Amino acid sequence: MSALTEHLEQRGSAFELLPHRQAYTSTDEARALGIDAGEVLKTLAVRTGPSYVLAVIPASCRLDLHLVRDALGDHQARLASEEELARDFAGYQLGALPPLEALLGCVVYVDPEVLNHDLVVFAAGTRTESIRIRTRELFGGDEQITTVALVKLADWGSDELIWRRRAAQQELAGGWYPGS
Repeated sequence: MSALTEHLEQRGSAFELLPHRQAYTSTDEARALGIDAGEVLKTLAVRTGPSYVLAVIPASCRLDLHLVRDALGDHQARLASEEELARDFAGYQLGALPPLEALLGCVVYVDPEVLNHDLVVFAAGTRTESIRIRTRELFGGDEQITTVALVKLADWGSDELIWRRRAAQQELAGGWYPGS
C-alpha cells in the first residue's frame, strides 16, 4: 500500500486504484486509461520563494503562469525544475504528484473547471497507477483548497467549456465549499 492510498483510506475516502501502462504526462495517462483528458487532473508544483504550491488543472489544459503569479502575488513564481521535484518530492515519480495538501504539505490551487466533474482521475504517485475518486470527496474533508482561474478562457476553444467554467465559478460564489 502506498502512502497515498493509505492516506485516502485513513480519510475514509472511496476511491478506485487504476493500473495502466507507463504514462509520462497526464494526457498520456488519459490515453492509457481510455478516458477524456478533461477528466484527468494535472498537478504541477510551482516554486514560490522557499516553498511550493500545487496548481491543479484538467490534463486537457495548459497552466497560465501569469494567472498563477497573480493568484500568489508572487511575480517570481515558476514551475519547479525536475531536480527540485526529485529532491523535494522524492516519494513520487516525476509527473505523478497527487493533488493533496494534507499529504504533500503544499497549498493547493484548483482551477474551477476541475470542479465541473463528478469523478476525476489523478496520478497515484507513480507513472503506472492512477486514482479515480469523486471530486467533492477529493477536495473535501481535511483538504484545504483555493479555487482560482489557472487557465485562460481563450485556451478552452469551445463555447460549451466556457459556459461550464462560468457555471462552476457561479456555483462556487454561491456557497459550495469543500467539506460541505
